[in-house]
Amino acid sequence: MSMDRGLSREKIHLNLGKYTKHGHHFEIDVEPDMALSFKAGKGVDIRDVLKAQKIFANAKKGELASEAAMKQVFNTTDALQVASIILKDGEIQVTSEHREKLREEKRKKVMNLIHRYGVDPRTNAPHPLTRIENAFAEAKVKIDENKSADEQVKDIMKMLQVILPIKFEVKQLKLHIPSQYASKANGIVKQFSKVVKAEWAADGSFNACVEIPGGLEEEFLNKLNSATHGTVTSEIEQIR
Repeated sequence: MSMDRGLSREKIHLNLGKYTKHGHHFEIDVEPDMALSFKAGKGVDIRDVLKAQKIFANAKKGELASEAAMKQVFNTTDALQVASIILKDGEIQVTSEHREKLREEKRKKVMNLIHRYGVDPRTNAPHPLTRIENAFAEAKVKIDENKSADEQVKDIMKMLQVILPIKFEVKQLKLHIPSQYASKANGIVKQFSKVVKAEWAADGSFNACVEIPGGLEEEFLNKLNSATHGTVTSEIEQIR
């Protein structure tokens, strides 16, 4: 389940988990990031999610839920068990301040994706982040905090292309790294690229076919050349 699902757009002042069943309403006061991670199944301890180990009928007014209502709906009065069910099956409401934080985080992720995979088709070089950020402002890009960065990037790219010459590109490179630098350079290869095929030659040199986002090619090769004193050889095998 996505972390983004189950967020209410109601104007609120507390970060809450909410659940209603059989005419009974239940709320818990939560740490928003922890609550979203718990809902996404990321192994967060419910104790780290709750600001108070209490089940409310109305958290804003401090009204506690009755044990009878909890027993009827959840078949238990244990606050931790009830809170777990509320988070898994209910909705999470976050404050406008936290919602803005989520939007800003998603904005940075989308911009970084475009920077990594996007290139200027006139030069095949990546656009600087500041140029992408300015294009966001000019295109009046709005980030949806309820969608992942991956879900939004395609539509945002279409908006930016009206302003900025840009296309997404993945390059497949063939690399040869001499034996004396192979071990050191191998770490850079794994950090920056997806290794499609790799082999160690009898002389200790390293040969690989890798895939890399178009926007990272220059930085990737600069780091490899620095680590190998310019002895790495590379060849573009495919662009898509």
